[in-house]
Amino acid sequence: QVQLQESGGGLVQAGGSLRLSCAAIVRTFSSYAMGWFCQAPGKEREFVAGISRSGSNKLGDSVKGRFTISRDNTKNTVYLQMNNLKPEDTAVYYCAAKRSIVVVTTYDYWGQGTQVTVSS
Repeated sequence: QVQLQESGGGLVQAGGSLRLSCAAIVRTFSSYAMGWFCQAPGKEREFVAGISRSGSNKLGDSVKGRFTISRDNTKNTVYLQMNNLKPEDTAVYYCAAKRSIVVVTTYDYWGQGTQVTVSS
């Protein structure tokens, strides 16, 4: 069983930055691929970024060049650094986990989400 808790969301102006954190309560965090998704009102949940247990990563097309995913296996934490934020990035951001060697885009465990709002 994996418990995930996101933090770091908030209100920011367009062009600004935020860093989301996701703390995992799990015995073997380093065995899990981790990911971030977002869901805007009225839209389906969308893949943002994923990272393997060794650090290989994959980004969604809409965030390439602006967002970075990273992890600290000593702290059981995954991060999403979001730069040059746009109003269309406004959404609830969810952390996710799956026991996997490689980067994945489907996950088994989910956090509760943290709201990111970007004003124009």
